[in-house]
Amino acid sequence: MSELSYSEVYVISSELVTPHMRRITFGGPGLAGFRPLAPDQQVKLFFSRDGGRPEVPLPPPDGDKMRWYQSFMAVPEERRPWMRTYSVRRHLADRQQVEIDFVMHGENGGDGPASSWAAAARAGAMIGLLGPAISHFRTAEPGTSKLFVGDETALPAMAAWVESLPAGERAVVFAEVVDAREEQSWEPLADVTVNWVHRGDRPHGPDLLVEAVRAAELPPGPVFAWLAGEASTVRALRRHLVDERGLEKRSVAFTGYWRANMTQDEPPTAAELEDHADVLP
Repeated sequence: MSELSYSEVYVISSELVTPHMRRITFGGPGLAGFRPLAPDQQVKLFFSRDGGRPEVPLPPPDGDKMRWYQSFMAVPEERRPWMRTYSVRRHLADRQQVEIDFVMHGENGGDGPASSWAAAARAGAMIGLLGPAISHFRTAEPGTSKLFVGDETALPAMAAWVESLPAGERAVVFAEVVDAREEQSWEPLADVTVNWVHRGDRPHGPDLLVEAVRAAELPPGPVFAWLAGEASTVRALRRHLVDERGLEKRSVAFTGYWRANMTQDEPPTAAELEDHADVLP
């Protein structure tokens, strides 16, 4: 069982990468023990409800995740910090720092506890961090071409993925954002083609990304697909790749980061439970 690592981290700097994406660099002595696991690694962040130190139980020595979670849920709700999962954009080991990108919903970050906190965060602000953990349960076979598809919430993980690929590999990206102002510049060594899909004023939904991928010619040979973003969109993309394109299920890694018209705190739907059962290798 992997070891759980918890630390309190502090804001070092905060900057807008695009009009709706804020990058916060966190540091702290606890990050000296941060051990990267994969390009799409995730951490759980804890935001105090009163702006003070988040009340988070220390992980048990044996790394029992379920027992730790039960201890966390036992904290009275009025004191229990908000917990949200975020991808690590970049780990700066020599500085004992991590960069995490937050999608901003509106001028003040939106109604979510994480994005609104990030919008107002200043140097020295403290939160809790648990992790990292791998977001996918399937791994590409050596030499396979990569297909990355997701919305803006998937950009940090996709960027970390493509920048980790060695020279000579091939990858294709389909990234849905509002408009050209939200496009990002990455620095891959591999042969990477990035297709930006502009949503404009349309609401989130599976149509744009599914149609973009359906119309695309995939790289020749074996393809490993990595899908992330809004849950129903990820589900529709996976159906297209498996049922229409003929990709084997074990060649598709998928994660629903968020749910349209539902908060992260609401219980999983029947479709999400079915996905969870099918996500394992």
